[in-house]
Amino acid sequence: MRLPLLILGLFAAAMAVAATPEEVATKAITALAPKAKVDVAQESAIPGFYEAIAGGRFLYVSKDGRYVVDGNAFDVANKRDLTASSRSKARKIALDKIGPDKRIVFAPKAPTKTKHTLTVFTDIDCPFCRHFHQQVGEYNARGIAVEYLFFPLTIHPGADKKAEAVWCSKDRPSAFTAAMSGQDPGKATCPNPVAELTKLANTLGISGTPTILAPDGSQIPGQIAQSPDQLVAELDRLAQVAVAKN
Repeated sequence: MRLPLLILGLFAAAMAVAATPEEVATKAITALAPKAKVDVAQESAIPGFYEAIAGGRFLYVSKDGRYVVDGNAFDVANKRDLTASSRSKARKIALDKIGPDKRIVFAPKAPTKTKHTLTVFTDIDCPFCRHFHQQVGEYNARGIAVEYLFFPLTIHPGADKKAEAVWCSKDRPSAFTAAMSGQDPGKATCPNPVAELTKLANTLGISGTPTILAPDGSQIPGQIAQSPDQLVAELDRLAQVAVAKN
């Protein structure tokens, strides 16, 4: 009986000391940066490592907690950026939790005409955001719905107040379009998601606007997104890739 009891004891001890990805990543990262907060930690495609997001940075942490690697990892055989794929996955998980009650939506008039949906982190005082929104009607005409999340940048003082005023208006889409054309949205206040969405953007490592995200969480380059024809072609391509994976 002693051997089975010994085995059970060792198994119980192993279970007791087993640490979660969050615990391993937090211990390793805070040893280097005591004030860092780990927002996401999960298994990595790289054997022997976890992947984590802390302070908007994507890091790899060895499962023994000894090594922390900052930078992109590539699968050479398949010529694939593993870090970009993991970032997309993390973004999708986070964005799936943000309901329509925190978005300003511009979609094709007939719901059946919507082929693709974009999530766009935007700033009312961002010139590129304004140019993007000028074409929202063309995107809708091509079957693309655009769902905006506010992310006022600190380099634009007062942009957060403008976002709040738009959010607190009676007709948010109209107020948003007017503000994007340079009109003063006023000073209305009310409970709003601006601070929450700004924190989310920072957590995900988003630092600029517009940040345009496809349904799978991948980021679409601005030079593609600013062309309605190129954008719909890219979204069609991503949709085909998603089908192939399934």
